Amino acid sequence: MMYYNGSYWGMNLIWWIIWIILFIWIFITPYDIPGQRRKKDSPLDILQKRFASGEITKEEYLDKRKVLEDESKK
Repeated sequence: MMYYNGSYWGMNLIWWIIWIILFIWIFITPYDIPGQRRKKDSPLDILQKRFASGEITKEEYLDKRKVLEDESKK
């Protein structure tokens, strides 16, 4: 490493450590941490959750699932 008057490439060592930690926190942390980024639910996932919670009946679920599966095949 290039050492010049107490700094590495123009930045103190502490700044390099801060930048590395920030990079890891933004780009390498997993997506499933609460309060962090998470993938969007697909329409089928939302439909399954609504059926599981009792918002829709079995017939509504089957009809809507058929429509969603037909659209995804196109």
